[in-house]
Amino acid sequence: MNRHNLQAKLIARLWRLLSRRSPTTLWRLATAIEPLYALLAVRERRVTRMNLRQAFPGMEKKARRAQIHASLRHSIATMLELGLAWKGEPARVEASIKEVKGRELLDRAREEGRGVIVLAPHFGNWEVLNFWLSSHFPFTAMYAPPRIGALDPLIRRGRERMGAQLVPTSARGVASLLKALQRSEAIGILPDQEPEWGSGEFADFFGHPAYTATLLPKLVSRTSARVVVGVARRREQRNGFEIHFLEADERVYAERDEALSARGVNASVERAVALDAMQYQWEYKRYRKTPGERENADGWRERRFYHQGRRKP
Repeated sequence: MNRHNLQAKLIARLWRLLSRRSPTTLWRLATAIEPLYALLAVRERRVTRMNLRQAFPGMEKKARRAQIHASLRHSIATMLELGLAWKGEPARVEASIKEVKGRELLDRAREEGRGVIVLAPHFGNWEVLNFWLSSHFPFTAMYAPPRIGALDPLIRRGRERMGAQLVPTSARGVASLLKALQRSEAIGILPDQEPEWGSGEFADFFGHPAYTATLLPKLVSRTSARVVVGVARRREQRNGFEIHFLEADERVYAERDEALSARGVNASVERAVALDAMQYQWEYKRYRKTPGERENADGWRERRFYHQGRRKP
């Protein structure tokens, strides 16, 4: 058995074990793990600090340190909850969703014969959101295989088990999304994942330019779909989740102006983040690409940005 197969087997066993635990227990476990994780995960802590500094400038060191630890705690909880979302008994997962707010946005669009584009940022537990959407609506989403190929069957089964259709991140996948919208179904898009050069526009995200995908206006221009933001937020009691569907910023419908639509996408994500900023995945390098730097996305400017200020937060 090679190293990746062994890793996949161990991870699958861990998720199977965690799938029997309640959200409250998983949160307590995340809280216990976080101090050690923050000490060892140097890259994640550094990127989280830099992104939070960009998004919320002028904060005192003590408050910033608390932000970083809270953000990492939520990220750990997300990883632990994957067992519940992908392998837990469906009735238990459904019971962990205590409330659904804004469902009428989806129902109204479908009653009008429109498809629904759900912008699902990396907030709270997006796999719980996928579970709920695919349990209640015909639902299609793009899927890119993980770096550890041996995990692909496990993740795919987890995401598809309630009926979701996964399509590749390619022209064929985009065609499948269009067909789903034309059937008045729901599709999911990750609005805060940095695209390849040539597939996006720079638009402000918390006041700083972030390279943002322009798939959305292409889909809007060819359908009558409505756009909403969807997240699964951990409740304050940490005993389950609340599903929130929010109206998207009206600029997302600027189908002939991709830059304006991208600004609407990021403004829509900011609306979701406002529900609880620390539940957003701040350790992702959202500002990795910079305006005017298209020749080398992983060049020295990225390293300078994300490695500056190495002092402790």
